[in-house]
Parts: sequence; structure tokens; C-alpha cells
Amino acid sequence: MASSKPLTEELDNTAPMQAENQQGNLSIIVRGFIDMFPLCVAVIPWGILCGSLAIQVGLSPWQAQAMSLFVFAGAAQLAGMQLIGLGSPAMPILSSTFVISSRHLLYSAVFQSYVKDLPLFKRIVFAFFLTDEMFALTNAYIAKHKRFCYVYAVASGIAFYVMWNLATLVGIVAGNNIDNLQAYGLEFAIAATFIALVVPAIKDKPVLMSVLASGVSVMVLELLAFEYALIASTFIGMLAGYYFARKSASRNMNDKYTTKQEQSDE
Repeated sequence: MASSKPLTEELDNTAPMQAENQQGNLSIIVRGFIDMFPLCVAVIPWGILCGSLAIQVGLSPWQAQAMSLFVFAGAAQLAGMQLIGLGSPAMPILSSTFVISSRHLLYSAVFQSYVKDLPLFKRIVFAFFLTDEMFALTNAYIAKHKRFCYVYAVASGIAFYVMWNLATLVGIVAGNNIDNLQAYGLEFAIAATFIALVVPAIKDKPVLMSVLASGVSVMVLELLAFEYALIASTFIGMLAGYYFARKSASRNMNDKYTTKQEQSDE
């Protein structure tokens, strides 16, 4: 009987702790939604274009919406639907969408150390919602708070997923009622979205050089009609960023060594 009181007090204390955790998670979810909102707005024209193009290449409204619901792969969806419209066989469609989506292998490698100990279901959920936008926001969160937050990452991903599918639905309706929707220049939303992701991330010389190297190389390789320009330019950008990061780190070490030498001489 003497030990029942501490046990009761311990049990009574769990309720406030759970409530506090729930409130904390709720605030993180709201923060994820808010941070993703500008990118959600930017992707609306892109989603509309995707939905309308699906209708114009011959997909039914249900098929068009299902593609956004289950594939959820922006640029790969657009490329795939263009090939479908041209009557391409399955293999070129699969290979093209794989090449375009291969950057997600790099994203996954970045987050591997953070999610490797999570349950399989959570890792699957994280992988499904992993997009360029979610990658950028989650990386920024890690840089700011010095920790990875699964709730924040998935919340931001869900916000983007919902907006993408709503925009696709609008595009499906528009595709059934407006001819040649592509003439309105909605494809610029793709470039605008990536610019909005990249520019805020440029905070030092290695990142800047990585962006410049990727941009220049992809333009040159596209002019040369190189089939894997996207993948090649990605690795060129990574190598450039790595080189300048190592160079910057080496310079900082030399500066620290010089400072210590000067202090010891004094």
C-alpha cells in the first residue's frame, strides 16, 4: 500500500504530459502548413496544367485525378502524359519518368540517417510525401532548429499534396471546358516553383557555385541534346558544391591555425 501513492501520482502526471505533447505537435503541424503555403500557391498553375493535359491526351477524369493521388510526381507526371499523348510504349514512359524522379534518390540519402530508426510505416509515409518542396522546407527546419522533425516534414508534405490534388481537379474541369490551356503559359509555374526553392537556400559560396554549375551545365547539355542532362548536371552541381565547401573549410582551418600561432607568439 505504501508504494501505491507514488504510482498514482506518476499515472496522474502522464495526462498533462500527453496533452502538452499533443499541443506541441499541433503547433508544429500548423507551422508546417504555414511554411508550405507560399509553395502551395506557386504550384497551383502547375497542377492545373497537369490536370488539363491529362484530359487532352485522352485520360478520363478519374484516371487524371488518380495519377495525382497515387503518383504525386509533378514533373514526371507531365513528362509521362506528354509521352502518352504521343502514343509512346510503356518502356520509354517508365524510363523518362525514372530519370526525372531520380533526384529523389539524393533526397532520400540526405534524410536516411534521420529516418532509419523509424517504423517501416512511417518511413513509407515520409517517402511518399517527399517532394522538392518538402525537402527544401525540412532541410531549412533542420538548419534552423538543429534537429529533424518528422511531424513537421510530413505535415508540410500533406499540405502540398492536398493543394496539388485540388489544382489537378481544377485542371481536369478546365481541360473539359477550355481548349488549348497550355497557351496561357502555365508551364512557367514549374520554373517559378524551383526558383522559389533554390534562391532562399543560397547562403554561402559553395551553395552558390553548386547552383551556377548545375544551371550552366544543364543548359549546355540540353543544347547538345544529351539524354541524361538532368542527372549529369545534378552530379556536376554536387561536385562543384563539394569542391568549394572543402576549399572553404580548408581556408577556415588555416585561418584558425594562423590566429593561434599569432596568439602564441604574443
